[in-house]
Order: sequence, then C-alpha cells, then structure tokens
Amino acid sequence: MIVCKQKSALIEKLGISLESKDQLAPVAARIKAYIILKGKSGTTFEDLVSDLCASKSTISTHLNHLQDLKKIVYFTKLGDRKKYFIINKDSIVQSIDEMVESWTNQKELHLEIRDYKNHSNNSGNLEEDSKFDLEFHDDYIQFLDEVTKSVLKLRSKITTKNNKF
Repeated sequence: MIVCKQKSALIEKLGISLESKDQLAPVAARIKAYIILKGKSGTTFEDLVSDLCASKSTISTHLNHLQDLKKIVYFTKLGDRKKYFIINKDSIVQSIDEMVESWTNQKELHLEIRDYKNHSNNSGNLEEDSKFDLEFHDDYIQFLDEVTKSVLKLRSKITTKNNKF
C-alpha cells in the first residue's frame, strides 16, 4: 500500500516535470512517467487505463502520440497478444543531444556578448566605473563547457550500453 501511494505520488511529480520538459499534455506525461517507473517489464494498455484512471480513448490517443514522438516503443511476448510499452532507449540520447545543442548555442551567444563587452571595455569610450564585469560570462561559459563534457560522457556510456543489446 505504501509503495502504491509512493508510486502514484512519484508518477504525478515526474509527470508534472515531463509536461514542461517534453511539452506533453498532462495525461501523456503521466503515461510516460508510469512507463518509466515500470522499467524493462513494460506496461500494457489495460494497466494504463486502470492505474491512471483515464478512458480507453484518452490512453490510446496519448500512447499513439508518444509513439509518434518516438518516446516509447512496445514489444510483444510469445503467445500473448498484448503490447508492452517501454521507454525508447534512444529518447534519452535524443534528449541529451537537445540539451547539448541548447548549451552550445548559449555558449556561442555568451562568447559573442563577452567579446562585445570586452571590446567596449578596451575601446577607451567607457569610464572605469562603467566598464563591464566579464566574470559572469567567463564563469557561465566554463560551466557550459563542464556540463556539456559531463553529459556527453553519460551519452557515451548510454550508447555503448545500448549497442550491446
């Protein structure tokens, strides 16, 4: 009973996070959260209808949408006509690639801003007390470099592990 309550609370919390992160409708986000928490064993359409207390048509619509987005995939078991939905392993890599692209764009922008401010500081047109402080940009660029390197290391581990299967 405690595990069930804990799982329900976690599905809701993760679902809210996925709504904004993946720009999903609330039910689609809850479905994805539920599937994440089910793990490798997967979950069936019937389990989703029952456990998420949503109509068959709502679950069906959002399952199809998640499959179209390649966020989830399904497998079948020999002698069983049900589909078992799991997270698409490639969707994690896709998310990492999107983050890295965003961070790369931010870094390029901050490099341009820093260069502009540095040029303005050195042009002789600004009083000493009006000069730009470049420390934030330097720190932020360093942060973006470090986080990108770390996440790319994680991506490498994931892709190496996925390629073993």
